[in-house]
Amino acid sequence: MANEDKLNRHVRDTWYVEYEEMNFPAIQKGWVLPADRWKEFDPFILMAEDWFKKGTFPDHPHRGFQTITYVIDGRLEHIDNGGGRDILEPGDVQYMNAGWAARHAEDGVEDDVAHTLQLWLNLPQEQKQSETLYQNVYAEDAPVVNVDEGTIKVYAGEVAGVKGPMETIVPITLSEVNLSEGASTTLELPENHNAFVYVLSGEVEVGGDQTPLKKHGVATLDYRANGESDKGSTLALNAKKRRTRVLVYSGLPIEETIVPYGPFVMNSMDEIREAFKDFRDGKFGPPAV
Repeated sequence: MANEDKLNRHVRDTWYVEYEEMNFPAIQKGWVLPADRWKEFDPFILMAEDWFKKGTFPDHPHRGFQTITYVIDGRLEHIDNGGGRDILEPGDVQYMNAGWAARHAEDGVEDDVAHTLQLWLNLPQEQKQSETLYQNVYAEDAPVVNVDEGTIKVYAGEVAGVKGPMETIVPITLSEVNLSEGASTTLELPENHNAFVYVLSGEVEVGGDQTPLKKHGVATLDYRANGESDKGSTLALNAKKRRTRVLVYSGLPIEETIVPYGPFVMNSMDEIREAFKDFRDGKFGPPAV
C-alpha cells in the first residue's frame, strides 16, 4: 500500500530561458527562475545564468539568504572579506550562507569567460542573522552513482542512496544527471520538497507525464505540501538525445513572506533599509579584495 501511495512526480509548468546581451565585462544573462515568481519556487527565490569576464561582480554585500553557484564552463574566482579565496572550475559548486553580513567578489579568471548558474535560496526569518559561511564542493568530491548508460552526481542531500557533501541550512537536494540517448533513470526526492529541473544539454522526458524538455528548458514539479521529509517521491527522466545533462534541485518550502531587494532578502522593507544602513556604516566589514 505504501508504494501505491508514493508520489510519482509530474510537471507543473515549463518554459525556456530567454537571454539578453549585457554591457562588457558582463556578456549574457538569462533568468532560469524569474525573481517575481518566488512564491511558487519557495524556498528558491531566483536563479540566474550568466556569462561574464573579470570585473563584472566585484566587491558587494549580501544578507538574509543563501547562494548555490554551479560553474558550467570557464573559471570562477571567489574572494570574501573573511580571508577566503579560491578558483572554481567546471562542475564545481559553491555554497554561501550570507547570513547577517556577507561581503565577497565573484569574477572570471584572467581572460576566461565564466559561465555560471547562481541560485538564491531563502533563509527562515530566525536564521537571517546567522553566521556567514562558505563551502566549496569540488566536482571530484561529489559522489557519483552509476546507472544504466549514465551517472548521477550528488552535491547536496540524499539522492540515489548517497549523500552529497554540501551542508545547507535549509534542507535541499542538488544532483546532476548525465544520460546517453535512450537511457532512463528514476530519482527519489522527499515528497514535501518543491523541485525543479534545468536541462544543460540534450533532451529529456520529465516526470510521470513524460513532458519533453530541451536544452535551456526549465520544469517545475508537483509535490505534497503537507507531506513528510522522510517519505520519498519518484522523478522519472528519459533521455531522448545523447549527452543529456540535467540538474535537479529540490528544497523544503519555508512559507514566509519575503522582500528581495537589491543584494538583500529580508522579511520587510524596514529590514531592507536596515541592511543598507548597516552596510553604509561599515558593519559588513572591509571590502573583499
